Amino acid sequence: MITQPEKGKKNLWATVKKNIAEKRNLFLSSLGVSGCVLLLRFGGLLQSWEWGALDQLFRLRSLETPDNRILVVAIDEEDVSNIGKWPINDKVMADLLRKLDAKKPRVIGLDIYRNLAIEPGNAELMELFRTIPNLIGIETLADPNSSAVPPPPILDEKKRVGFNNVIIDADGKARRNLLYWRTSYDRKLHKSFALKLALLYLKAEKITPKVLPENRQYVRLGKSILRPFDSYDGGYIRADSRAYQVLANFRQNQESFTKVSMRDVLEERIEEDLVRDRIVLIGSTARSVKDFFETPYSGKLFQSPEMIAGVELHANFVSQLVSAAMEGRSPLLRVWSEPVEWLWIFIWSGLGFYLSWRSHSPSRSALGILFLEISLIAICYIAFFIDLWLPLVPSSLALIGTAVTIFIYRAHRQEELKRSKEFLHGIIDNIPDPIFVKDRNHCWIVVNDAYAQFIGYPVENLLNKSVADFKPKYPAEIFGCREDDLVFETGLAREHEEEFKDSRGRIHYIATKRSLHKDAAGNLFLVGAIRDLTERKKMEEQLRSTAAELARYNQQLQNSEVRLRYEAYHDYLTGLPNRKLFLERLAQAIEWAGINNQSLALMFVDLDGFKQINDNQGHEMGDLLLKAVAKRLLGCLRGTDTVSRLGGDEFTVILPGISEVKNVERVAQKIVSTITQSFPISGKDIWITASIGVSLYPIDGKDTDTLIKNADTAMYRAKEAGKNQYKFS
Repeated sequence: MITQPEKGKKNLWATVKKNIAEKRNLFLSSLGVSGCVLLLRFGGLLQSWEWGALDQLFRLRSLETPDNRILVVAIDEEDVSNIGKWPINDKVMADLLRKLDAKKPRVIGLDIYRNLAIEPGNAELMELFRTIPNLIGIETLADPNSSAVPPPPILDEKKRVGFNNVIIDADGKARRNLLYWRTSYDRKLHKSFALKLALLYLKAEKITPKVLPENRQYVRLGKSILRPFDSYDGGYIRADSRAYQVLANFRQNQESFTKVSMRDVLEERIEEDLVRDRIVLIGSTARSVKDFFETPYSGKLFQSPEMIAGVELHANFVSQLVSAAMEGRSPLLRVWSEPVEWLWIFIWSGLGFYLSWRSHSPSRSALGILFLEISLIAICYIAFFIDLWLPLVPSSLALIGTAVTIFIYRAHRQEELKRSKEFLHGIIDNIPDPIFVKDRNHCWIVVNDAYAQFIGYPVENLLNKSVADFKPKYPAEIFGCREDDLVFETGLAREHEEEFKDSRGRIHYIATKRSLHKDAAGNLFLVGAIRDLTERKKMEEQLRSTAAELARYNQQLQNSEVRLRYEAYHDYLTGLPNRKLFLERLAQAIEWAGINNQSLALMFVDLDGFKQINDNQGHEMGDLLLKAVAKRLLGCLRGTDTVSRLGGDEFTVILPGISEVKNVERVAQKIVSTITQSFPISGKDIWITASIGVSLYPIDGKDTDTLIKNADTAMYRAKEAGKNQYKFS
């Protein structure tokens, strides 16, 4: 028997409520898509895509007029070949600076390290450093990722030095310009190489930077205002925002500046007007020097990246700052605040929702979404012309994702309706799972035998009965009335897992799928299908227990692997690197020194008289002494140095990044003095001395075997000379 639903006002109000709920849920789905896009963005998963979109906007931007205020003097591969070595000697550098200074440039930027003398011609070069007032040199500031390279002392004394550190994004490209930096090493405020050149050039135009009183983080430079980069600017997520950086507004790479070779300057083949009153940057463009960077203009489809030399990158930074101050060209990309970007993303998600919901034709909806996507790209492109970086990728994902969600929802609803009609036309008694059909009053209209057997009542006791007929013995929740109401109110199918106690008192874990269906007369019914999950729940619990046990075993295996690897590379007694790890680190240090034109020192430390202590005091006392010596050696060195034990009483020390030999002498003397002091061990004072042999890279050798042999020989010479001292190879 089928009961008819109420008609009139109640039916109409129910229909209105259902339509409102349906659209509300769809709108919430749209917000959910936007929320997921924002989560992806904050998780950093869209960062590389947004960088790629930004790079594409740069490449699509129309060409700008070359900046004729800047001249790049390039030391190219032919120049390096003619000179015969790199770095070029001080005499050639002095000749180059003298010829350029004679043509009266406004600023000269030397983007080449000159912290060490490269004879011949050092005295001549130092004199030019003193007498050329508009010459700016470079230094590299130390940070966790790189060692410091000091500037020329004379230029540093005259405060004519800028740092050339460049911030590189995770994809290897430079998109930010670092202007000021107060490092944790010296707490001094440093200016970048590009900023020093730009300010010296602008000084003649009576333009100086001024901090805005209303916001001291903002700096006015001529016609522009500089705003510091924030960790979440644009498409960046948790980016490094230390010091004072800005999002760089790049010019095109290759044609933006006039470029001449060093040989053209030395052979007087350039006109004075090409240099007079300009910013002249001197730097290497030779591939062999490996001073190259990628910028937004580097990437090209189906081609390898087109990199630019470091001197060209700094020229770009200088040009941005000078153009900003004198012409009002923005030196940095502007971005919206985060709440405004969120609103922008939600708006495009809403547009996708509105268009997909209004159009019932999939083809028309697809064309509409395509039109909106093209419009979004056009808006972002136009905004980029006024130096505004809008979130293109997350907005596109929100637009398309919302449209796809609406399409899936419509298809799902239509398929459910079709399946429900086919189901109601069948005979549900042939289905082994418990099936029931209810009306709005929670009366059972049709049930199959499986359902009656499951809950423990005969079929005839259920038909045309409501839950109220079973009260107060069984509450309404036992038959899922609350879930039925939710399905009737929302019109959406629901699947619910719960505990169920049948009439015999047995507990079952069940999953009930409920959905609404209409018959040919338009009557609305709720059809439910039940699955008994009791056995599955038991298996899931067993699987969770097994998985936890496997995870524990896996962790034990990982811990064993870490321990074995540590033991393979470290001395069992002192915990220092053993011979194997020492040789690996020495080879790495030599390779790094060769690439970066650095020196390193290798020390062989041998304890004098250790055998007598071992024989007289016992091996246990000897082992304790070796541990104490290892600890003192570690206390004498930097965190970047390596101390290792080769065996017995032999230790080695690797000192990378050595700028002067006297620094090695200080370390060697410190080790000798420290070892000479008494060792309080087990209530006794043990005295011992050390003999040290030192070899230097590349002076005493360029490979591990040669350096080790020379350091060992020097150590034996120290012993022959009376011990308790050090000797160089």
